[in-house]
Amino acid sequence: MTSTVDLGAGAVLVLNGEEWTVERTEPQLGRVVLVNTGGERLPVTIRFLMHHPDCRQSTRLGGSVAAGRGRQDPTTDDLTPQQQALVGLRLAHLLEVETGFRGGDPLRPEPGEPRAGFDPASTTVTQRRHAKVAELAALDPDQARLLGLDKVGYRTLIRWENRRRQVGALGCADDRWLRPRSGHPSVNEMVREAVFTVQAESLHRSRMSLRTRERLIHQYIREQHGPDMVDQIPSYQTLRRVWHEWFGSGGGRQRYVRSAAKPTSGQHVVIHRPGQVVAMDTTILPVKVRETVFGDPVSVHLTLALDIHTRSLVAFRLTLVSDSSVDVAMVLRDIMMPLPMRPDWGEELEWPYPGLPANVVAEFAGHRVAGLPFFAPETVTTDHGSVYRNHHLVEVERVIGANILPARVLRPTDKHAVERVFGSIRSLLFEVLPGYCGVDVYDRGADPEADATLTIDAMEHLIATWIVSVFTDRRCPDYASDLR
Repeated sequence: MTSTVDLGAGAVLVLNGEEWTVERTEPQLGRVVLVNTGGERLPVTIRFLMHHPDCRQSTRLGGSVAAGRGRQDPTTDDLTPQQQALVGLRLAHLLEVETGFRGGDPLRPEPGEPRAGFDPASTTVTQRRHAKVAELAALDPDQARLLGLDKVGYRTLIRWENRRRQVGALGCADDRWLRPRSGHPSVNEMVREAVFTVQAESLHRSRMSLRTRERLIHQYIREQHGPDMVDQIPSYQTLRRVWHEWFGSGGGRQRYVRSAAKPTSGQHVVIHRPGQVVAMDTTILPVKVRETVFGDPVSVHLTLALDIHTRSLVAFRLTLVSDSSVDVAMVLRDIMMPLPMRPDWGEELEWPYPGLPANVVAEFAGHRVAGLPFFAPETVTTDHGSVYRNHHLVEVERVIGANILPARVLRPTDKHAVERVFGSIRSLLFEVLPGYCGVDVYDRGADPEADATLTIDAMEHLIATWIVSVFTDRRCPDYASDLR
């Protein structure tokens, strides 16, 4: 499994430690013309390059695989015997796609080759690739996983072939099988201390360039370790790579970089019981409804409360105008109170949860209770809308004993669950209702206002029925628990 060298125009080779660029290749003469950075041309034969003891592909332009970029090229010795066998199996599949023969040589076919669907005389490479993808997809999932062929697609075959042309059979190996990089030997403990000190200081200062950070690193080492230690500081390019590897590209705004660097920003809250965290958010209902006075089509606001543990919608509210702190406070009340059964709801929507009989809950509430969880929320997560920061709502949350955990600015992952629920309700319910407006004006129908038929009360009843009968009752295998 020796590596191959690209001799195409523009490829960069290294001869005796000096880089040469391929100016042109004359395969009919077996000759290659190389040119160095000084403009000097060197015509050599392909035979000379094949037998040269110090001729290799330059890694500067990606001649090596990703795991070996910028250092010694990986070899088959970096693979275990099992991984070498998997590489040979992948190579056989790849050669059958490219040539129709698993050995890659039409003059030495194996029994039964070429197989139907892989005959190069009657199929194209694209057809053979699709046939190979279908063949691998038909394998037993467990066997395909053991052979490393469970996620091979059309583009995977193309990527393997491109890498095989560059580095040989090793191009079919997974980069994660190869040895990890050894780090940066020039970054000693002194430089590491300086880098982390400058990074901590730069969080509290205004945004600065990486060149300025480099000067601060030099200044720190001169002050702490003396001018003689400046020679041990690596180059700017090395510091740049180290900074990107340790702290990222630094493309964020300084205000949000500081908030992301807080000690609690990287900690995950393990939610293991209902009511531990409830996420709330408000959006415009994407369905036009008719108001009850004049019957005109209007837009209403939908406020949702989602229990993060069970992924159940524990409360909602529709408001004709923008919601206020009173409306959100009523949503908190609905979270804590059992939902009454409505006249047209059947017994299948009544309280179904084991451990607490329905008659006990009905006696406690004074009415028949629908199958929707209720509890006192421990933590309420909201965005930074003015309604959620209102002093009245903050006082309501304090009285009921709930902790307020506002999401960080421009951090949608802090309450991504409720954002995803809005999209789920839109695709599962709102898109099939008359008067649906789409996600924006460019996806809107010709006249959604004229299509609106439901009133606000009818829409509220429809959403409540759908939440209890469909959303709460559906299985959610991706999460820890299912309510029903």
